[in-house]
Amino acid sequence: MTALTNLKNTAFSELHRPDIADFLVRQSELRVSDERRRGRGAGLNPAGRFETESRHVFDDGWESLEDLPPFQTKVQVEKPRTIITRNQSPDISFDRSINPYRGCEHGCIYCFARPTHSYMGLSAGLDFESQLFAKPDAAKLLERELAKPGYVPRSIAIGTNTDPYQPIEREWRIMRQVLEVLSAANHPVGIVTKSALVTRDIDILGPMAEKGLAKVALSITTLDRKLARSMEPRASTPAKRLEAVRTLSEAGIPVSVMTAPIIPGLNDHEIERLLDSAAAAGAKEAGYVLLRLPHEVSPLFRDWLLRNYPDRYRHVMSLIRSMRDGKDYDAEFGKRMRGAGPYAWQLGRRFTLAAKRVGLNTSRRQLRTDLFVPPLGNGVQLALL
Repeated sequence: MTALTNLKNTAFSELHRPDIADFLVRQSELRVSDERRRGRGAGLNPAGRFETESRHVFDDGWESLEDLPPFQTKVQVEKPRTIITRNQSPDISFDRSINPYRGCEHGCIYCFARPTHSYMGLSAGLDFESQLFAKPDAAKLLERELAKPGYVPRSIAIGTNTDPYQPIEREWRIMRQVLEVLSAANHPVGIVTKSALVTRDIDILGPMAEKGLAKVALSITTLDRKLARSMEPRASTPAKRLEAVRTLSEAGIPVSVMTAPIIPGLNDHEIERLLDSAAAAGAKEAGYVLLRLPHEVSPLFRDWLLRNYPDRYRHVMSLIRSMRDGKDYDAEFGKRMRGAGPYAWQLGRRFTLAAKRVGLNTSRRQLRTDLFVPPLGNGVQLALL
């Protein structure tokens, strides 16, 4: 049975105060059974922050919960008007990006993109990793946008929100189509992924890299396979990601490693080992981002932490709040990626010294923009007229 709770007059921020949120994540009626969410990261499927009602599943005495089906991955087609997203954030090095998919089957519990599912009337929890949206017209849209008069090329980032090489890419191949357009136009691209599937596209990325048009970053959060399996259940294993780093590097493609996110009290002790392994596999650059818990991500992450590492819960959350001005998250520019305070400073120094010791970040590869040629393909209507 499903019960409805009216949220219309309850502020979202009030629901997520630390004391109330701790109470919410302990409520058994909010937690989805292990059988229904097997292989998923989130344990909850709460209503999005824009909804007026929340749904709570509970046993009505007729044992009807046993009849509920497990969460299955479903993909809907999304038809956006444009495909290049612009930003003016001072915290990141790019001003444009592409997201071939909305939602991500990798199911990383810490994913800061989870709250974007609220814009679709869906949950940032299990819906985010099972109710996915694909944009099959992405390549055509990109071709048209690159061909617009006055377009100024700068590096396009792909994978900064949801992963372009998540499992459904094997079937939909949208990312590959996007790369084909970028390659034909000699347009620079930077990719971030947690999937070894990126090596499938070496035949495109290799020639682009030779021209100075492509680089790839593999996100590796831990070398502990058990922690990775729990924290990012459908992403490639850490060993597979390191193997992908080596394969890309041997193909002449510049590779960096993102030790992101760093979670204090959980994986921060691995910084040095991660950078050692990355350098040994052929990475030339590395970066990190502190755990971010915006909006719905906070209760989802804390529920996961209570389920998997209850003995570390208080310690981890205490360290996080010590770097976020006593809150779960601080979205202020200049702080959201690195945090603030003594512990944040210590993490930064450890990372910098470890990277220097193994020869990472001695130089930064800048992608070229001077080779760009506007496309004249099928996606450009009446281009010759």
